Amino acid sequence: MKNITVVGAGTMGNGIAHVFAMNGYQVNLVDISEKALEKAIATIAKNLDRMIKKEKISEEDKNATLARINTYTQLEEGVKEADLVVEAATENVDLKLKIFSSIDQLAPEKAVLATNTSSISITKIAAATQRPEKVIGMHFMNPVPVMKLVEVIRGYATTDAITQQIMELSRNLGKIPVEVNDYPGFVANRILMPMINEAVYTLYEGVAGVMEIDTVMKLGMAHPMGPLQLADFIGLDVCLSILRVLHDGFGNPKYAPCPLLVNMVTAGKLGRKSGEGFYSYGHGTKELIIAPTFAK
Repeated sequence: MKNITVVGAGTMGNGIAHVFAMNGYQVNLVDISEKALEKAIATIAKNLDRMIKKEKISEEDKNATLARINTYTQLEEGVKEADLVVEAATENVDLKLKIFSSIDQLAPEKAVLATNTSSISITKIAAATQRPEKVIGMHFMNPVPVMKLVEVIRGYATTDAITQQIMELSRNLGKIPVEVNDYPGFVANRILMPMINEAVYTLYEGVAGVMEIDTVMKLGMAHPMGPLQLADFIGLDVCLSILRVLHDGFGNPKYAPCPLLVNMVTAGKLGRKSGEGFYSYGHGTKELIIAPTFAK
């Protein structure tokens, strides 16, 4: 695999494009928004500059990485020579099915189709194509250039050969792939999201405040970030979406989203990306600027 297409230029998409390009792959980054593509390239450049300051790469490495990335607003142009297409669009099942149906018609027959979904069934996505044996999950962690894990999720029809090819490709990116099977939430989010949901319930029921809950988990469980701050970082809308996938997929009430989480998303309090969630943030920054003063 030499030619990689990444569909979606948001946080995950630009991170995936960054990692492939930095490791010598030719990358086509596709998004319907020219503005999103410009922002993605600026983000990649900024992250590369940060690596230069840490003396991890040189200025020449940065320039070579950026030179390997081409941007497109038309899917057909972006995928026509792809060996691998990695979809990194919004976590919406209908959108992903539409994208995969289009990619299947436009990409070469040889191309493997991967999705960065964090919870949606690979088997369901594969059913939108005529090549289900070549559809697989590549769930990168955020921030992609930093985090080592890739969940490699095989759908019902995914072949052993394709699975091993993607495992090896992930290793070539300097990642540590873990093979898992296709059940709601896979491994990472099946375990993580109920923990976050329980933290929200703990707040909702008045057991403790935001800072107290996060402090207990950081100092008592050695978590680098408390669950409520992590939920803000992921996006409360994303957390809610994944919990609904778990709840619908298993039919088990233990996965039911906390009403407080539902209300916050309805109110547009989505975490860091909206400037306010369980904490308040400076516009466009990761830093907390206001300690939470939280009311139900």
